[in-house]
Amino acid sequence: MRITGERIYLRPFQISDANQKLAFHLANKVFFEGFSMERDERFYSIEEQQSLISRLEDFAASDVEYYYGIFLNDTDELIGTINLFSILRESLQSAFIGYFLDKAHNGNGYATEAVELIVDFGFDILGLHRIEAGVMPKNERSKQVLLKAGFHIEGLAVKNVRINGTWEDHQVLAIINPGD
Repeated sequence: MRITGERIYLRPFQISDANQKLAFHLANKVFFEGFSMERDERFYSIEEQQSLISRLEDFAASDVEYYYGIFLNDTDELIGTINLFSILRESLQSAFIGYFLDKAHNGNGYATEAVELIVDFGFDILGLHRIEAGVMPKNERSKQVLLKAGFHIEGLAVKNVRINGTWEDHQVLAIINPGD
């Protein structure tokens, strides 16, 4: 399902996107390493990207994760990724959000637009009640993206995620479906 905004659109990756997805990750490898989980060198291969895309299709079909590329409307350039993951159903109806934006496109409002689009998808299409995010306290720009998109700060998860061999604290932010 394609989700179209004013300047960008989100859509699930297809196997034909593997080369562009790999180039995106290679171009931003050092930039992303400061904020993402550890990735071994296999991640940076075309075979692994193709395998990931296949698994992501299965995850969406199973309603456990929705992973999208962020593309510019006017050029179809891949400038980021965004996902809703760890989807919980029954009495919770919740998910976590994650996103990465190409370093060259930071500061232009694309991440905020992408977050707003996927939150609307999560609430309106998936019927989620709550979407939660975790942001390292030093990642002020990402926190501002979430706040602009309507998230509120809930607290601090101490030593929550392992980043570059160190357990890092994460500020917890969330947004509740306004229709609930």
